[in-house]
Amino acid sequence: MEFDFVVVGAGSAGCPVARRLSDAGRYSVCLIEAGPRDTNPWIHIPVGYFRTMNNPRSDWRYYTQPDPGINGRAIPWPRGRVMGGSSSINGLLYVRGQPQDYDHWRQLGNTGWAWDDVLPYFKRAENWGGDTPDPENLRGHKGPLAVNPTRLSRDIVDHWVEAAVNAGYKRNPDYNGSDQEGVGYFQLTQKAGQRCSSAKAYITPVRGKRDNLEVITDAQAEKLLIENRVARGVIVRRKGESMTIRARREVILSAGAIGSPQLLMLSGVGDGEALAKHGITSVSHVPGVGRNLQDHLQARPVYKTTLSTINVETNSLFKKAMIALEYAAKRTGPMTMAASLGTGFLKTDERLETPDIQFHIQPFSASAPADGPHKFSAFTASVLQLRPESTGHLELKSADPMAHPDIHPNYLATDLDQQTIVKGIQVARKIAGHSPLKDVVTEEYAPGREIAFDDYDGTLDWARNTAVTIYHPTGTCKMGSDEMAVVDERLRVRGIGGLRVADASIMPQIISGNTNAPCIMIGEKVSDMILEDAVA
Repeated sequence: MEFDFVVVGAGSAGCPVARRLSDAGRYSVCLIEAGPRDTNPWIHIPVGYFRTMNNPRSDWRYYTQPDPGINGRAIPWPRGRVMGGSSSINGLLYVRGQPQDYDHWRQLGNTGWAWDDVLPYFKRAENWGGDTPDPENLRGHKGPLAVNPTRLSRDIVDHWVEAAVNAGYKRNPDYNGSDQEGVGYFQLTQKAGQRCSSAKAYITPVRGKRDNLEVITDAQAEKLLIENRVARGVIVRRKGESMTIRARREVILSAGAIGSPQLLMLSGVGDGEALAKHGITSVSHVPGVGRNLQDHLQARPVYKTTLSTINVETNSLFKKAMIALEYAAKRTGPMTMAASLGTGFLKTDERLETPDIQFHIQPFSASAPADGPHKFSAFTASVLQLRPESTGHLELKSADPMAHPDIHPNYLATDLDQQTIVKGIQVARKIAGHSPLKDVVTEEYAPGREIAFDDYDGTLDWARNTAVTIYHPTGTCKMGSDEMAVVDERLRVRGIGGLRVADASIMPQIISGNTNAPCIMIGEKVSDMILEDAVA
């Protein structure tokens, strides 16, 4: 099997890459996905992430190593293993980040990645269905990715938004517009009450209709085929058999912030000394592979309330049946709910130029997703630090492609990160103390009144004991020109010809928000680079 381009990973970035290369009409493209086709109906039902996360048919089910920053806990890191990748199992939240994020990438030496450079690709991807004012023409309306306002609201989220405004924070109807700061409702990758994953947006409309696009599922990449320091293809395992898929022009890795560096290391691209410990011959010494790992860590204050929440709306089989009937008949109701409804991009210090914390307001609460909602009515005011200083790393456990790598997040490793998570929890408590929210809150369930508002050590320790990922690993094949960079500004891997990486791993610094939209932008942008270089 031989194609012009081979794309490894049909996720948030890989699907746009494959589609745009196929659109050109001049080249043959093969898109390889380790997981199955996206036929599971729970993938397409927005609330289905409760069923697809921790499901081995759709989730890689990674776990971190015990992490000192969260008091030695090891926590799950779900990542999509299915057509659409993590965009098929995520919370559907569409956030571009701050323009300053991308200007900072440019300031680090990455020409072509400033906000003005990437905005056209956000717009090209997007089909925005909202009616908020857009005087600066920042939103896209003709792209394949459906982005819409939430179809669901809840009184408790309305109360939180009003309380935040009364606490001194501004209302913002479009955080993807000219200014991210403020509170409001999330925008979703959803259309007519169904998920719009990158696979559904980019691949489903053309799959089986083009001779120049081949999609192969259930095919796990084991190793890159590298000859004379040039990538010539990928060795994959499918149905228990090894097969080689060759690339005449380029291989593009879009296997995610864990999968892409792992595949590079298995192929001899990484820190030569570390690879030798596993008997892997170094092809190119690139010590930054697997380093610079960043993630958003969320603390989850929970408040009991007199208002109805999902906890009590789903506490009987009859109620669940009625919710299912509403969704079947109208594509409305709780089954259209994203992972969160309300959001806020806020500052912990007014001297900051841009927000440094983000809220995810959820009209439900649970000790853990697998445990189901609490028996009492409550909501969660999840808060995270947008730009953590702490960086971790991942490393091979063995040379076995089926073995998950060891993941070391290194959460809360700096004073700033510790201070910001404490301040974020304090902001959550401050908002809960304002009307109309305080009038319907009966108890702070967590952290709880045992920890005083100004108890810094107690608050930080609570965060260390309870905080979890919000599923945004990035940075492990970072873009740049320093000695720890893995790819250049055109996402070409150092020291290896015919090979690029295009996914969340190339981010030199994590963006200020959820990472799905930027990954799709990366896929859109690199496809233009590849096509430009192909005719150069």
